[in-house]
Amino acid sequence: MYRKILITTDGSAVSKHTACAGVKFAQQMGAEVLVLFVAPEYQYPVYVEIIPPSYPIEEEYVDTMERTGAEHIGPILRAAQECGLAHSGMTAFAASAALKIVEVAEQRGCDLIFMGSHGRSGWGQLLLGSVTNKVLSHTLKPVLVHRLIKEPGG
Repeated sequence: MYRKILITTDGSAVSKHTACAGVKFAQQMGAEVLVLFVAPEYQYPVYVEIIPPSYPIEEEYVDTMERTGAEHIGPILRAAQECGLAHSGMTAFAASAALKIVEVAEQRGCDLIFMGSHGRSGWGQLLLGSVTNKVLSHTLKPVLVHRLIKEPGG
């Protein structure tokens, strides 16, 4: 049914559990997996004429975020490999994680977006996460929203 599934992660414990469920789902479908970590774009200090020495330059920030993305994506890619699935991962930069998720799904030909109901900014079980809600409202692609019944470690 699905040939290529985009699995998103923000590195949170909830997101890691969701990604594992996404890999298992992809295995049932025999689908390829694309794992995506969206990092915030570099922000220059506001109202400062010169950048303070302690503030990272853009290249340092990008390197750090790419390493961070690789750390978050790595275990998910290993899980996909252990399941015998075709897999790839990427770190992208955007002001809006939701819009970048939709864009990557379109550009990479994914037929399903698999994501958690909440991530780093979750509000427990009360509301659908803001990133998830925005993805749902900006794509025509199917979105499978995975909801954990119990918080990891709880």
